[in-house]
Amino acid sequence: MKTFIKNFLIRGLSVSAGGPIILAIIYYFIGRSGAAENISIYDASLAIISITVMAFIAGGITAIYQCEKLPLAFSILIHAAVLYLDYLVIYLLNDWIPRIGNAIQIFTVIFFTCFGLIWFIIYLCIKHKTDGINKLRSKEK
Repeated sequence: MKTFIKNFLIRGLSVSAGGPIILAIIYYFIGRSGAAENISIYDASLAIISITVMAFIAGGITAIYQCEKLPLAFSILIHAAVLYLDYLVIYLLNDWIPRIGNAIQIFTVIFFTCFGLIWFIIYLCIKHKTDGINKLRSKEK
């Protein structure tokens, strides 16, 4: 558990600086396009802190894959659940998704569809590499 916490902190800290930078770029282009002229200092501060926390958690939770005692499927499930809650709470806190209607259901479907698609692509890439290595090994014999 000590190793997990250490890896979580290292990974989280290493990616959390990227969040505010990306947010600043997004705000820059939104301002340049004329879609929004001004935001309050409170909203900007909340967004910067929120995106930093969100990036820290998203980066840190990847340490779950280093826990050798956990099966991969369980690690993926934990990763998905933590990311989902992380994003949902931050999005709701900042009013980035409305709390009315079926916005949360739409967010949930989009999140898990994208998460599943990313893992499917990762699976295909690893399978392709593994098949290539196995072919090379069978030729050596």
